[in-house]
Amino acid sequence: MAKTKSVYVCRNCGNDSPKWIGKCPACGEWNTYVEEILTKETKQQVQLSGLEIPKSKPILISEIETEEEVRIDTRSPELNRVLGGGLVPGSLVLIGGEPGIGKSTLVLQVVLNLTGKRILYVSGEESVKQIKLRAERLKGFNPDCFVVSETALEQIFTHIRSTEPDLVIVDSIQTVSTETIDSSPGSVSQVRECAAALLKYCKTSAVPVLLIGHITKEGSIAGPKVLEHIVDTVLQFEGDQHYMYRILRSIKNRFGSTAELGIFEMQQSGLREVSNPSELLLSQNHEGLSGVAIASAIEGIRPFLIEVQSLVSSAAYGMPQRSVTGFDLRRLNMLLAVLEKRAGFKLAQKDVFLNIAGGIKVVDPAIDLAVMAAVLSSNLDIPLEKHTCMAGEVGLSGEIRPINRIEQRIREAEKLGFTKMVIPWFEMKGINLSNTKIELIRVRKVEEAFRELFKKSINK
Repeated sequence: MAKTKSVYVCRNCGNDSPKWIGKCPACGEWNTYVEEILTKETKQQVQLSGLEIPKSKPILISEIETEEEVRIDTRSPELNRVLGGGLVPGSLVLIGGEPGIGKSTLVLQVVLNLTGKRILYVSGEESVKQIKLRAERLKGFNPDCFVVSETALEQIFTHIRSTEPDLVIVDSIQTVSTETIDSSPGSVSQVRECAAALLKYCKTSAVPVLLIGHITKEGSIAGPKVLEHIVDTVLQFEGDQHYMYRILRSIKNRFGSTAELGIFEMQQSGLREVSNPSELLLSQNHEGLSGVAIASAIEGIRPFLIEVQSLVSSAAYGMPQRSVTGFDLRRLNMLLAVLEKRAGFKLAQKDVFLNIAGGIKVVDPAIDLAVMAAVLSSNLDIPLEKHTCMAGEVGLSGEIRPINRIEQRIREAEKLGFTKMVIPWFEMKGINLSNTKIELIRVRKVEEAFRELFKKSINK
């Protein structure tokens, strides 16, 4: 008989304890310990996959032979960019996102376009008929795509042995369970053990495995934190359901940069890749409206222009409000303090609302100047010029700090038809701007930038 025991496991970090405790000593969270019934595995139960795993031995690092890994092209330029060039053989990729955001649609759309690859799509949430209906809506077809509805880990490995796929999809990891653990699917121990078994399979067989994961109400991946540690890549699929835009962001990537993002547009026939996000993120009817500024931002290697909207009004109640969407609230408070201290504009008794148009969240500090310009434009009720954009990081002393990859930002602004661009003062060495027709206004302080942006109003 297999021996059973009860253990208490932290849902946040996976730390276990023989008894229940209120505060986790590993991560410091309160009331995260839940009881799990564990079954001691026998030798026959450990070999879940039924595959013979070769024994390894230590070798010198100088004796290791390396060769360039040929990545699997997913036929999706946006997904390839986020992954760092495509799927690496033997990698374990986790995609998380809110319910209904489009995780299964994105993965199935990629699977249907991967013709010439044998794919096993394991679904624990939908039947094979439901997957077929979605595939017909996406209008894709892959003759080598096998679909199965299964939640038992042992049966999943049986299907893997029979089909011998080039890519395995598991939708989702929270629905998969193994018989060796006496707990419900989605529990800490089930998610940890099932992910570890799939990791062992993909590393020994060089077959990439793509997992779809749920998220909690706080926005983190559901299950133990060790799930994010053992996988090679963690991708976050995010976006406001009221907008048509979806953003695929890399949180962890052992084979590429974590600064990349892919932008998709949700349509009736599936997800459409947005190759030029600037045209979608910029509205064409803001001429004559105050509180709108155009900023040049960079995410990863891609420059794009976004619309920063602000509304400043007198505080209706005693405490003024500070509300932001798509921007850091603490950084907005810092910029408002710089406006008051260095530029002399009193905003302490006014409500300030800030929005990054399109539902996108930007962390590039180069949009600081556009945020301050939008706030000041709304406060003075003076619109900025339509064909003027800006880029610059603002310091606490009011200086405009240099930013990286200024040449790419200028080229993108020129391509979209802008005639003026406010940028920090920098040395021109190594930067080729000989063919640039856009007028560059270089400033050192926020006062100089505001003087240039509101020149016409000041002259009047």
